[in-house]
Amino acid sequence: MIETKSLIKKVITSEGELQILQPITFAVNQGESVAIIGASGSGKSTLLGLLAGLDEVSGGHIFLDGAPLHDMNEEQRARLRGEKVGFIFQSFMLVQSLTALENIMLPAEITGMSNPKQRALEILKQVGLDHRANHFPNQLSGGEQQRVAIARAFITNPKILFADEPTGNLDSKNSQKVEEILFKLNQESDTTLVLVTHDDELASRCQRQLRMNAGELREETQHLKVIAGGE
Repeated sequence: MIETKSLIKKVITSEGELQILQPITFAVNQGESVAIIGASGSGKSTLLGLLAGLDEVSGGHIFLDGAPLHDMNEEQRARLRGEKVGFIFQSFMLVQSLTALENIMLPAEITGMSNPKQRALEILKQVGLDHRANHFPNQLSGGEQQRVAIARAFITNPKILFADEPTGNLDSKNSQKVEEILFKLNQESDTTLVLVTHDDELASRCQRQLRMNAGELREETQHLKVIAGGE
């Protein structure tokens, strides 16, 4: 479902070129749940953004469900994201002028889904917020906003779901509720799940844990399916 080959990312700073990601080669299979863990600044979110097609690679290859992300421009990557990808942000990224229902409907309307309102109402009920359908983000708690964000990410039935610190801004009670919903929807939909987290408990619920350290990726579990440092 996801395959990278000698993937690298460089940026230009005031002090010159900085390589954020060292050559990374690994694969994620259909339906797998994978946690990427590591200290702040290790490159976790950078890697996630590249895998989701939100950023451009500096070198190497990324195949997303067989499609060569590394050869695509922004418009092509955006089209692929609309067809295959859901993304959950730590800061929720809800549109403040839209209700919970309208926020969830948005990706479905963009992709031309038939009857997006009905689908949005169904998934809103799945995350336990059907009674909040007409509330705006500023009328919702942090946990409720993240559940709306999860529902929005799942509405198009994505093949791959990326989540960047999905419980990072939540208290323990809301974190647990969000975790339950995330993995329940993941299993029911057979969606490939790749998440970045500092939460060891959340990471342990994934089938695999990969650790980022100074731009290098290492497998934490015994299921050695990752090679870091190029081919």
